[in-house]
Amino acid sequence: MEITPVAQLTSTATGPSAARLQGAQHAPNDPALRKAFDDFVGQTFFQQMLASMRKTVGKPAYLYGGRAEEVFQGQLDQVLAEKMSAASADSFTGPMYDLFTLPRP
Repeated sequence: MEITPVAQLTSTATGPSAARLQGAQHAPNDPALRKAFDDFVGQTFFQQMLASMRKTVGKPAYLYGGRAEEVFQGQLDQVLAEKMSAASADSFTGPMYDLFTLPRP
């Protein structure tokens, strides 16, 4: 059984997975990749932050909406995370994106 080196596999691979096999080299000025990176990192960060904040606040004694309120809060947190990510994710994901797109040997 012959083992094929990874370099040969990457040069002969085709299709959507071929780009992933080629050493994960990314163009530093790819706006679609930057937007996807900002969306994922920003929404993940802000979603976790909002979930942690919700855990610190107890349920009110009066005017508590029950399970419906909890579902609505989850949806509200998702929308807030998306808006916060769109507004400010690039400011703290910039250094992470730069490291992500560095050329690797």
